[in-house]
Amino acid sequence: MGNFQRVFGPGKPVIAMVHLGALPGSPLYDADAGLPGLLAAARADLLALQRAGVDAVMFGNENDRPYEFKVDTASTATMAMIIGQLRAEITVPFGVNVLWDPNSTIALAAATGAAFVREIFTGAYASDMGPWTPDAGAAMRYRNRLHRPDLAMLFNVSAEFADSLDRRPLPDRARSAVFSSIPDAVLVSGQITGEAAALSDLEAVKRVLPATPVLANTGVKHDTIADVLRVADGCIVGSALKVDGHTWNAVDPDRAADFMARVRVIRGQG
Repeated sequence: MGNFQRVFGPGKPVIAMVHLGALPGSPLYDADAGLPGLLAAARADLLALQRAGVDAVMFGNENDRPYEFKVDTASTATMAMIIGQLRAEITVPFGVNVLWDPNSTIALAAATGAAFVREIFTGAYASDMGPWTPDAGAAMRYRNRLHRPDLAMLFNVSAEFADSLDRRPLPDRARSAVFSSIPDAVLVSGQITGEAAALSDLEAVKRVLPATPVLANTGVKHDTIADVLRVADGCIVGSALKVDGHTWNAVDPDRAADFMARVRVIRGQG
């Protein structure tokens, strides 16, 4: 059994985002609310998502805009503190993503006991943050040096906020990443957070990777989840579960519950 199946079981998981508020040192950090405010908001989102019945959650620092390739140590430490404070309240598998720093993401997972990570581990991109050239070999070796070979590695192969400098078609890049870097799952994204991956891209990647889990990484919505799960092996969802469907708002318990009610119908459980 692979790491993905060990974490999520045999079904098609819905992984919901706990978007942390801007962390200390980042431009949008709310110093008045401070760390207690970050923790309270994360707890409220986590509990609302778990009550809605999501299969897993992922903690991310989406509010730390503009993003960095080498994240400040304070950001990773603050994320570890928040997750540590919430650890006893987490009842589903959880993952982490420190944008856009693979080693910080893996270090955070090792420190908190996360079951999976999401990152850009492969490729070469022209991005809003400048030239983007992650090193999957270094990341995978770092995971093993931290004694986490069980950590499920979710590779985003279509980076947000960027354009691939590798002109091979997306399915070829995805197939090559699986051959060379051994991810536990492949993620397909839209152009930015909250924007959907083209269903044709999901279909094309899944067609060439029948034995590898392929998930929709962005922009999954209430009215598209049935089509997405018809093709993909699961999804990551954030914005659709927020108040008014807006990425930077808090989780809306009613929207989250409605989304998962639709998922249960798709699964034949509702």
